[in-house]
Amino acid sequence: MAIAIPALITGAAQTGLTTPTYTTTVDTAPDVNAKQVAVTALGGTQTGVDAHSVSKPFQLAVWKPKSMAALGKPNPVTGLIANVPTNVYKVITIKGVLPLAGQPFKPLIIRTEVSVPAGADTADAPNVRAALSAHIGLLSNQSAGLGDTSVNGVM
Repeated sequence: MAIAIPALITGAAQTGLTTPTYTTTVDTAPDVNAKQVAVTALGGTQTGVDAHSVSKPFQLAVWKPKSMAALGKPNPVTGLIANVPTNVYKVITIKGVLPLAGQPFKPLIIRTEVSVPAGADTADAPNVRAALSAHIGLLSNQSAGLGDTSVNGVM
């Protein structure tokens, strides 16, 4: 199944947010190898949170490689592949935030990057999927903790 950013995203638990949801609309992606949405409405209790605007963006984008890297041939003597290229996938969130009252909004940027060695997609697909499952599970499980640490600096 391909990436399909839903029209309604259920947010993960965060301190101060109750049952957060995000209504999205398809936005023009910055490049042909990306899909992007803008958050146009908020649900649940999210006091002080704003939906997307020009001056205070709230966008999510998913990127795939423009050109997929393929695994090269093994060395005929050693049987080893000297250079294993990677295919890089990204999820990027941009949210305008206020650094100080009366100041212009600045972008807060969150990046998750997945670098898959070429060939692992077929030779070891279960472990590629397991790594992603654990990574996303940790992010989801620790959403509130990451939010608290990002605000108070305490880990």
